[in-house]
Amino acid sequence: MDQTKARNTRSKRKPKAFLKGRQTDPKALEEIKTLLSGALSRDRLIEYLHQIQDTYGGLSAGHLKALADVMNIPQIEVYEVASFYAHFDIVKEKENYPAPITVRVCNSVTCTMKGADELYKTLKAQTNPEQVRILHAPCIGRCAHAPALHVGKHSVDNATVDTTIKAIETKKLTPDIPDYKNYTAYQKEGGYAQLKAFQTGQL
Repeated sequence: MDQTKARNTRSKRKPKAFLKGRQTDPKALEEIKTLLSGALSRDRLIEYLHQIQDTYGGLSAGHLKALADVMNIPQIEVYEVASFYAHFDIVKEKENYPAPITVRVCNSVTCTMKGADELYKTLKAQTNPEQVRILHAPCIGRCAHAPALHVGKHSVDNATVDTTIKAIETKKLTPDIPDYKNYTAYQKEGGYAQLKAFQTGQL
């Protein structure tokens, strides 16, 4: 086939009816722009995903595509980060959002030895799955207080059915932030003084 004939053949091909890949939902795009106003930084992607999940109860496919568009990064990059972390809930098309409250029962060796499996089964039996989702979770770093679990983002140490149900009923879903010394106060008390002395050659 000569070049002229090849060009004519290509010109007769029907144009594609749609572009490749998921198309951006205008409503989802507007919601993301409203939620994440201002210039977005690529290194804060996880933070943006948390904001979306906290606001909508999950990460819909439409919101993930809209976030990729707003940040001007590939959609696969957003999806890979969202799917890597267990605390993110990706909601696919035609799927329902998860229950409003999620309980993650640690199933590490220590928590299992302290009765986490039985606690998990009892909580599953005593809660409404439409309101409360009970999941197993990898180690949450509270082995000294086993069995431990999270109700939302609130840690329940030495968890029992009663203390967990109480946290659910009172909607205790946020973490307890301990008193801490901020950077300014630490500096006023001499914090980093020795480091500065090394940097200036005094030591």
